[in-house]
Amino acid sequence: MEDVLVPIVLFAIAPFIVWIVSMNGSRRSADLQATVQKAIEKGVELTPETIRALGVKPKRQDSDLRGGVVLLAIAGAFMTLGWSIQSVEPDENIFQILTGVASFPGFIGLALIAMHVLLKGKKDQD
Repeated sequence: MEDVLVPIVLFAIAPFIVWIVSMNGSRRSADLQATVQKAIEKGVELTPETIRALGVKPKRQDSDLRGGVVLLAIAGAFMTLGWSIQSVEPDENIFQILTGVASFPGFIGLALIAMHVLLKGKKDQD
C-alpha cells in the first residue's frame, strides 16, 4: 500500500497547489468586485488612483514578451534534457521525442513574442 501511496501523493500535490492558488486569486477578485460594487452603489467616484489603491494591478506592457521568453526557455530545457539523455543512452531516440515535446512551449512562446512585436506599434498609437 505504501508503494502506491507515495506516487499518488507526489503527483496529486501539484494540482492541489494550483487549486489553492487559483481559489485564493478568485476569492480576492470576488472581494474586490464586491468592494467596487458597494462603492458604486454609494456613489463614490472611482478614479484610477482609487482602483490602484484597492490592489488592482494594471497589465504590464511587456507581459507577452516575458511569457514568450519563459516558454522558449522551457523548450530549450526540454531539448537540453533530450540531448543529455541521448549522450548517455545513444540507442534511444529520446532527443527526437523531447524535441517534439519542446515544440509545444516553443511555438507558443514564438507566438507570444510575435504578438508583442506586431502589436507594439498598435499599443503605441493608443
